[in-house]
Amino acid sequence: MNRRHFLAAGALAALPGCGTTYDFELLNVSYDPTRELYRKLNRQFADAYFARTGLRGRVRQSHGGSGSQARSVIDGIPADVVTLAMWTDIDNIRSKKLIANGWEKRLPDESLPYHSTIVFCVRKGNPYGIADWLDLLKPGVQVITANPKTGGGAKLALLAAWGAALRTGRDPRAFVTEMFRRVPVLDTGARGATVTFARKNIGDVHLTWENEAWLETRELKGEVEIVYPKMSVRAEPHVALVDANVEKRGTRAHATAYLEHLYTAEAQEVIAETFFRPQRADVAARHVSRFPKIELFRATELGLGDWNKIQTDFFAEGGVFDQLYQPAK
Repeated sequence: MNRRHFLAAGALAALPGCGTTYDFELLNVSYDPTRELYRKLNRQFADAYFARTGLRGRVRQSHGGSGSQARSVIDGIPADVVTLAMWTDIDNIRSKKLIANGWEKRLPDESLPYHSTIVFCVRKGNPYGIADWLDLLKPGVQVITANPKTGGGAKLALLAAWGAALRTGRDPRAFVTEMFRRVPVLDTGARGATVTFARKNIGDVHLTWENEAWLETRELKGEVEIVYPKMSVRAEPHVALVDANVEKRGTRAHATAYLEHLYTAEAQEVIAETFFRPQRADVAARHVSRFPKIELFRATELGLGDWNKIQTDFFAEGGVFDQLYQPAK
């Protein structure tokens, strides 16, 4: 396994390289699986912005579980922008008066430059014959996913399993309870779960972001395979300016330009190439072969209420996840 990808050194990464004098610096606080995506986008933005304005900028990154990252911003990490896995994580920051009300309306598509989903990664040859969600309960199958209380992808994986069970006439609580009995370890974020499955060779099926699954297949060179279930959750990682911080740091114009850049054709091409699903229809059409057709449902379409209610009911202290999860022994 190439440690450069799965074990990125430290939580913060600065791009481009050292030894350069910069006119400004931005900090993008993001969730785990976007390291490779923003490594490319940050360079692209810096070059395009310099060509347009003559200003040389640097974008630093912070990665971790989406919920943990939101709390780090609330606790004082000076993020100029957040690009988190869950709407609720960004809105939690807004509730602390760090992001302006109505933040979703400031950028196209409700501040959603790309979307994604949760798929399966299985061992070579798919020895358990896993094809859909119900197969996760086959005898002997161990499931790898992160902790849904700290990781956005793990929240979505739980809700994807819940929705798939519900839509196929199963008891969703019983199904998800049994699924989590198959989970031997809960990492705090998606990249940690990837390391557990890919490097530590634990588990038979990994519930993971679509782009992480493709990264695993590339790095493990045929040792794992991707399985697309018939249906899964539509993941919507929003982006936002952290108003309190950009005002304090004087970076509002640069940070706004950075987020707007994510919607350009050039950035959307990078988004597609790294296996995130672009919002621009023209770019999506050029990359249709990368993204197999799959029925995608929103968690808010499952009769569970809006995202605030889902967060409270499922992932707050004493919620559904706490009620159903018993650590593996």
